[in-house]
Amino acid sequence: MKKILNCLNMKKIHPLQILTWDDAPTSHLSQVKALLEAKAEWIQLRQKSGSFEEKLKVAKEVVALCNQKQTTLIINDDPFLCLESGAHGVHLGLSDLPIKEALLILGTEAIIGGTANTPEQVVQRMEDHADYVGLGPFRSTETKKKLSPVLGIDGVKAIASLVQSRKEKGLYTCPFVVIGGITPLDLPLIKSAGANGVAICSAIVSAPSISDAVKQFSW
Repeated sequence: MKKILNCLNMKKIHPLQILTWDDAPTSHLSQVKALLEAKAEWIQLRQKSGSFEEKLKVAKEVVALCNQKQTTLIINDDPFLCLESGAHGVHLGLSDLPIKEALLILGTEAIIGGTANTPEQVVQRMEDHADYVGLGPFRSTETKKKLSPVLGIDGVKAIASLVQSRKEKGLYTCPFVVIGGITPLDLPLIKSAGANGVAICSAIVSAPSISDAVKQFSW
């Protein structure tokens, strides 16, 4: 049985989200193929370089592969790339389009997640009815050029407390996953702090064996 987290709107959010990476040893397409062989259930296609047309070509191939395996495919940053490729949703950074605008482009059935680095940003994401929040960075990471202040485990606990407070008040909440320099040894601590999952990039897609790395990060 798949491990699944449900938002109030009943969209399915997986607790292990894996991001592809421009600087990985292999192409985005090859990364996705390896992840699917490793039975990954949630992949974010994080293409930072290339033209829209180049990204779209890869995205369409990836969406077709993910659909065959019933794996969720999220596009990083660009709702229009999500729309044109037929992906399941989009992850929006802090400088990307607001969630409300992405909803107008993609409709309510698409999964829309958003980055947050502070409690105030988490609240805003939830006020905008994000389907999940990507919280980070947990610690410093080489996959991010401009890094926000590191949260550490105390930062994760603070967000878990904030989410619990919103629940008690009857306000909208959604799962939050932690990202940024996470190792397999961090998982029990992050889970016990109240996070709903983790998002992993280079530690999996740059590993000697992607399949072994996926198993090590099993939530």
